[in-house]
Amino acid sequence: MNQPELWLVRHGETPWSRSGQHTSHTDLELTAKGRDEAMAVGRALGGRQFDLVTSSPMRRARATAELAGYQPELDPDLHEWDYGDLEGLTTPEIREQYPGWTIWKGPWPGGEDDKAVGARVDRFVDRVRDLGTGQRAVAFAHGHVLRAVAARWTACPVDHGRLFTLGTATLSVLGWEHGQPAVRHWNVPSDLPSGPAEQAQGDGGGSGPKP
Repeated sequence: MNQPELWLVRHGETPWSRSGQHTSHTDLELTAKGRDEAMAVGRALGGRQFDLVTSSPMRRARATAELAGYQPELDPDLHEWDYGDLEGLTTPEIREQYPGWTIWKGPWPGGEDDKAVGARVDRFVDRVRDLGTGQRAVAFAHGHVLRAVAARWTACPVDHGRLFTLGTATLSVLGWEHGQPAVRHWNVPSDLPSGPAEQAQGDGGGSGPKP
């Protein structure tokens, strides 16, 4: 019996994703390259139908969904990790103040800690799993929050998101293997001739994509 499946799309390039600046509540537009990437996402998805189409409220995620051909429902639980006082800084700049800093272990001055992010990610994961047998969802959102989604989907702590690198405008698929939550595809560039939409196959106890 197929269980719900979750597809993840990180938004296309922005000026700050290109420069490595941490971007949460700063509501940036996509660059010209980012818009091209979003349209490539649409081609990779090939008009695939989803039972739930969601997006972060931020315009970079919304625009990626719309340029890919979808009209998403906005879900604040998909907002990027709130970096607080670290907004707009690069990792090297942050490490001048906090040696060895990563988003996964903090500190998070003025922002969200891992428990707060985990709570809203868990709400979103539960929402997808409540869709019912054979249903499929897609989420257009941001690098760190989607990595946290992958960690929590597989019942790992939020900080295990550090193990999942995620580029802009990539596609990933979270599903099941023999009844256990699993990562089926991860960080697949949308401009590859064969992305998750073509690669994903059913497996024993797994949930393959709908034709």
